[in-house]
Amino acid sequence: MARAKGARELMALAFDTVYGTPPVSGFTGIPFASTTLGAEQPLLNSELLGYGRDPLAPIKDAVTAHGDVVVPLDAEAFFWLKAAFGTPTATGMEAPYSHEFQSGAWSLPGMSIETGMPEAPRHAVYSGCVLDQFSWQMQRSGLLTATARLVAQGETVARTSGAGTPAELKLKRFGHFNGAITRNGSALGNVVSAEITYANNLDRIEAIRSDGRIDGADPSMAALTGRIEVRFADQTLVTQAMNGEACELEFAYSLLSGESFTFTVHAVYLPPPRIEISGPQRIQASFDWQAARDATLGRMCTAVLVNDIEDY
Repeated sequence: MARAKGARELMALAFDTVYGTPPVSGFTGIPFASTTLGAEQPLLNSELLGYGRDPLAPIKDAVTAHGDVVVPLDAEAFFWLKAAFGTPTATGMEAPYSHEFQSGAWSLPGMSIETGMPEAPRHAVYSGCVLDQFSWQMQRSGLLTATARLVAQGETVARTSGAGTPAELKLKRFGHFNGAITRNGSALGNVVSAEITYANNLDRIEAIRSDGRIDGADPSMAALTGRIEVRFADQTLVTQAMNGEACELEFAYSLLSGESFTFTVHAVYLPPPRIEISGPQRIQASFDWQAARDATLGRMCTAVLVNDIEDY
């Protein structure tokens, strides 16, 4: 009997027209590094007495479906931006197209995601997936990946794929060496690493249902946080932190072929850092920053993806 191999696993994604109802077509193959997406239904121990010391059979509790998907930051298959912010505004009559995503949307699209293990065979469709959190790190070297944390309504397992033959996109992956960070339009130097986390802070609608699944997942107050680690060379960031002022941080990637991804945080607040001198080596400072709504633009952040995909 063949044994399932991780290298054979497949993932396909499609946005739902009706929440919780997987579409019959329109799936796209998605590159991913790993996933913990799954469903579980715990058993509740019986509390009843009067039948001796041996317990009675347990009963099933409500269904919980959630997990993370680790994905590359890719210029083509970056559907996770639509999942995080909603439908973008696209400009351009021909390629390259520019897709602008803005924070603050009142509703988010649901997705159906299928993970397939052809050799098992096992194909699991997670319907009603909504993105709860999206995060990634910037550094000098290594593989550039992001983590998408999802809340799903439920899981349906079958021996054959419900996604059919999904469309494939060309992989145009960004690397760490393609990245740059600017502060108020000027390059921010001496940055050793950076972390960015956008959270929709989903509120699960735990209505009473016969199937034990949630009724939906609504976004609550969003949060955008992170950390920048810098070599301590001047007082610019410390002065901003002490004065309680906001700055604009832009995290950007670009490829020589013309594709780019720009994530702009419009109002970033920094806490005064703790600066330690631990020896003769370099002195670094960490700033755990928080973002807020910019009063002029009326939003917290803007993401712009430039590629040859006409519509998301």
